[in-house]
Amino acid sequence: MKKILIIGGTRFFGKRLVYKLLQQQQDVTIMTRGSLPTEFEGKVTHIQCDRTNKEALAQAIGTQQFDVVYDNVNYGPHDAQDAVEIFSGKTKRYIFTSTLSVHEADGIAKSEKDFAPYTYPVLLGERNEVSYGEGKRLAEAVFFQKADFPVVAVRFPIVMGEDDYTERLLFHIKHVQQHLPISFINIEAKMGFITSEEAADFLLWAGNEHFVGPIHAASTGIISNQELIQLIEESTGEKAIISLLGDEVNQSPYAIPKSWYLKTNLAQQLGYNFTDLHQWLPELIKKLV
Repeated sequence: MKKILIIGGTRFFGKRLVYKLLQQQQDVTIMTRGSLPTEFEGKVTHIQCDRTNKEALAQAIGTQQFDVVYDNVNYGPHDAQDAVEIFSGKTKRYIFTSTLSVHEADGIAKSEKDFAPYTYPVLLGERNEVSYGEGKRLAEAVFFQKADFPVVAVRFPIVMGEDDYTERLLFHIKHVQQHLPISFINIEAKMGFITSEEAADFLLWAGNEHFVGPIHAASTGIISNQELIQLIEESTGEKAIISLLGDEVNQSPYAIPKSWYLKTNLAQQLGYNFTDLHQWLPELIKKLV
């Protein structure tokens, strides 16, 4: 049995990860700012703490030791630096949830080496002082340049699922159903995705492996915004109204200037087999419709 800490594990793929760890009968601790979901009561240890408060975080962790720490809610270098200091000597493995957004949307498929956190200049600051992508870049840089424990940065693309609280895919479905326009910058731009179920599976797998460093995780295959809309039209029986004129109110959450997706060769070489986007995405759309 391993002692596992999950920072942010009460919704989406973090919640799914908790279920999977409990199925393996691991000793799970969840750290959240708020209360614990009722379905986890009595099954996990709960630490109520705002991880952005360094003193509170240090006090909450105390002298506890963990085999694996999963950090799902770290968005900037300041939080990463606090974690580096507080978890020094207290974890055997640290899994940081990073993002495709460390790479620019420039039409080129991205491999891990296309952003090098080991040499990226470290600038400490608060999460609200930088963009989401820059915050994740700086957090990776802090972890890989300063941590004295093994770190993995799992870079996910946009995560989809019936449990997606952001409702980004649902945005498109509702707009098509309600005959509202959807604005794109480049409707031919292609993207990769991953399901919340597979994101949790990958984190579980990464926690049991021994590699370190950045790693990409995404379902096999890519799809253009045009193809995505066609799938929605087929499931709804409605015709989408597409705008390319910069309608910010109705702009798609997937409005990108150029194709933006990850290469997953490294994960596959290490033995992880991804699902096929073209197999699960039509079914997910049907369920949401």
